[in-house]
Amino acid sequence: MKVSVVILNWNGKALMEDLLDNVVDNTINDNDGLVELVVADNGSSDGSLDFLRKKYADKIRIIDLKHNHGFAEGYNLALTQINSEYVVLLNSDVEVTNGWLKTLTDFMDANPEVAACQPKIKSLRNRNSFEHAGAAGGYMDFLGYPFCRGRVLSWIEEDKGQYDDQKDLFWATGACLLIRLQDFRDAGELDARFFAHMEEIDLCWRLRSRGKRIVCVPKSCVYHLGGATLNKENPQKTYLNYRNNLLMLYKNYNSNFFAFVFVLRLILDYMSLLVFLISGKFGDASAVIKARKSFWIMRPHFKAQRVENKASAILTDIPQIYKGSLILECYLLGKRKFSDFYKY
Repeated sequence: MKVSVVILNWNGKALMEDLLDNVVDNTINDNDGLVELVVADNGSSDGSLDFLRKKYADKIRIIDLKHNHGFAEGYNLALTQINSEYVVLLNSDVEVTNGWLKTLTDFMDANPEVAACQPKIKSLRNRNSFEHAGAAGGYMDFLGYPFCRGRVLSWIEEDKGQYDDQKDLFWATGACLLIRLQDFRDAGELDARFFAHMEEIDLCWRLRSRGKRIVCVPKSCVYHLGGATLNKENPQKTYLNYRNNLLMLYKNYNSNFFAFVFVLRLILDYMSLLVFLISGKFGDASAVIKARKSFWIMRPHFKAQRVENKASAILTDIPQIYKGSLILECYLLGKRKFSDFYKY
């Protein structure tokens, strides 16, 4: 099999009822028998497996993971049962378009030095706008704050074709990520200890450090609902994002720069905690404290990976890591668009 499109599902029956026919019609029937569609179920309790077996048994390969292993380990376990050249990690809340997959695979076939790519990600709620989780490809500032072509912090741009050119990225979104399976395995897979959030950025950082390219191919376009598992107001999401971001920085930054970054992050994290308190978001404020405590507890267990990543790195100055501060420049200088940071 050339491509396996793998949807990791956890209690997403309602989403699959709405969107799975679209994925089947524009994926399996559009790629000359070279594609399999796989749903890996992460211990759902909403009847997802019965629904899949009754309606899609002849079209979709079903993997029952029995328990909820989280996003990272769920995909790692599912991909142990995959042997295709390419795999696509596809969220269950994504609507695809005609030719979306062939456009990506044709690009990868023509560019063997590229490890992974993503399509343009637009909002399913507002189809003229980019979607928060990925937009037209991911970047990061030197303090670890991710942003995208089309989305800076919470400011999301309307899609006017301004990012319709192919560009190298720092990270591609896990909402719709096509990756060579061998590169996925060689880079060490997704870090299961993250459970969910930031794991694809961590993986992409390892790939970029090893000299691999990651690209957005905007001729391929999909629409993402977003927030289907944890919405952005959920303190658990705040906790995972803050904790995992710190762990990612520890794993991947060189030792000299790491200490400087962490001093600045300590200041900014507690400034955000103060903003949460002023806004009455006490759960999120508590999540920031909990995340930082968890980081220090978990950090010793990541030392071996930090040493390995440093030894394996051949590219230390990654141009898609912005040298300035996203937070300070957004709030002090009024920068709101990707083009305010990168002039192309």
